[in-house]
Amino acid sequence: MSLPALFGGRRQLITYHFMWRHGQSGFPGEDQGCPTCSFLADSIGHPSHLHACDTTLVLVSRAPIASIERFRKRMGWAVPWYSSSGSDFNYDFHASFDEDKAPLEYNYKDKETLQREAPYIRSGTDGPGVSVFLREGDRVFHTYSAYERGLDSLLGTYRWLELTPLGRQRHVIEFPYHDAYDAGS
Repeated sequence: MSLPALFGGRRQLITYHFMWRHGQSGFPGEDQGCPTCSFLADSIGHPSHLHACDTTLVLVSRAPIASIERFRKRMGWAVPWYSSSGSDFNYDFHASFDEDKAPLEYNYKDKETLQREAPYIRSGTDGPGVSVFLREGDRVFHTYSAYERGLDSLLGTYRWLELTPLGRQRHVIEFPYHDAYDAGS
């Protein structure tokens, strides 16, 4: 699909760059979505509220569509999810890293800064992010992107836990897939 087609006829588009675990990304033998990105996707509510505001929300992963559909079914999500495998989409918005395709940059930091501050960001990996677009007729404008801790506001579970005396209690990477909890937890 083209970027304008992802809008679904609406004027605004939010794309969540959903990390995928596959051999090339440093997770040998896995073929499923990232647990932390899954934690965020669990927070997505019914899309009708966004649609009423002329906004479409989609997930985008650098994975085969068959793998995405299998995982989406397992997790019970209805949000549209597209494969960017074989395209430059994730690289264009600095959510996937391959120095043969684009200079290494993430969260508005260059390669030198990343090597010093975030050595886990390296060529061949992905990072979470969100990119927002506005469509004016045939023209599409990239209006916003956020990465890493800039995504915390999208974690609905955190918003609820922050109301409690014990607060978040866990770092975002400590939450498992929701289907990993025992029944009744």
